[in-house]
Amino acid sequence: MLYQVYELQRLGLEPMRIAASGALQLLDMPFNLFRPTSLGRIAAAALDSFEDLANRPGKAGFDLPPTEATGEITEEIIAANTWCELRRFRRATPRPHDPRLLLVAPMSGHHATLLRGTVEAFVPDHDVHITDWRDARGVPLASGEFDLDEYIDHVIAYLRLLGPDTHVIAVCQPAVPVLAAVALMSAAGDPAAPRSMTLIGGPIDTRAGETQVNRFAKQHSLDWFRSRVIHSVPFGYPGFMRDVYPGFLQLAGFMAMNLDRHVHAHWQMFLHLVEGDGETLASKRAFYREYRAVMDLPAPFYLQTIDLVFQRHLLPQGQMVSRGRPVDPGAIEGTALLTIEGERDDISGLGQTHAAHALCHRMPASMHEHIEQQGVGHYGLFNGRRFREEIAPRIKHFIAAHR
Repeated sequence: MLYQVYELQRLGLEPMRIAASGALQLLDMPFNLFRPTSLGRIAAAALDSFEDLANRPGKAGFDLPPTEATGEITEEIIAANTWCELRRFRRATPRPHDPRLLLVAPMSGHHATLLRGTVEAFVPDHDVHITDWRDARGVPLASGEFDLDEYIDHVIAYLRLLGPDTHVIAVCQPAVPVLAAVALMSAAGDPAAPRSMTLIGGPIDTRAGETQVNRFAKQHSLDWFRSRVIHSVPFGYPGFMRDVYPGFLQLAGFMAMNLDRHVHAHWQMFLHLVEGDGETLASKRAFYREYRAVMDLPAPFYLQTIDLVFQRHLLPQGQMVSRGRPVDPGAIEGTALLTIEGERDDISGLGQTHAAHALCHRMPASMHEHIEQQGVGHYGLFNGRRFREEIAPRIKHFIAAHR
């Protein structure tokens, strides 16, 4: 019912948003003497801010700029099914000797384009592929369900498709299914097991470095999550009647964790509009449009993740099973492991990702590496200046050392 109420509210705001857009056009007409005044600037800023906030952003494209090393960069879908598209960023300039990289994007409310900065950092000197998960509200109910086991199967299938000598990077949530997939492949002696595995800010063992996210998951039963946050997709979408964890609920939860910071950021954007500081405004607005472009998660996947990862901690306790197959990270011997954590990460706390090293106990010491990035929060681990200048170069060096 909540989803239906949300949709009605959104539709109810649409006439007001259109009216605000029309008023902005009138204000911006040539020779409008009211627009340059102080009151005119404030009115335009208020209308612009409302129009932007009332408009639900859609999924953006990656739109990567060309570089001297790559030439034009185009996106190519090399595999697609009901739940995912595997995209390759094809470079106009041939670079056949660059490492092949599978970037596993999180299915956690945001689209894969949230990792645009990550892709941009690697595409000049790596053959980059990314998992582009589909929005559950766009998947018809007749297409079947998607859970954590399906996620693991997708990772295995893509690693096999890309073949031996592939390197894999998991950002946040997929650290668990990626580690599980590599463990299963290693146990089976699969030649397509990756050469290296980088886990960035992932919840391998949520008993360590407890955060507000972990505490919330532990304080509520699985039945509570099932009854309170799982809703059916409303009429008007291809996924009508599918049970999902709506993206707008997850977005509300994340923004509530740092409400003061987000309110301050939007106030600053309003001031930039009044002052006409277009460059600073564009940067902040681009981030928030991407941040607010959310997708719904299939309910079985979300609930299984809460249960296995955040409540019962099956992977670090050696009790995880996928489709009857025991998941034993100790079976991993030929895949090097790099883990990365942020000092200020308030989603995956310190120690949660590092826990993977103890689980991969048969791996030689020379194949283990850990980075604790000082002064960086969760999103700074895969986007922004510190990522480009400090984290990405170390990942590249690690990949090069284990080719």
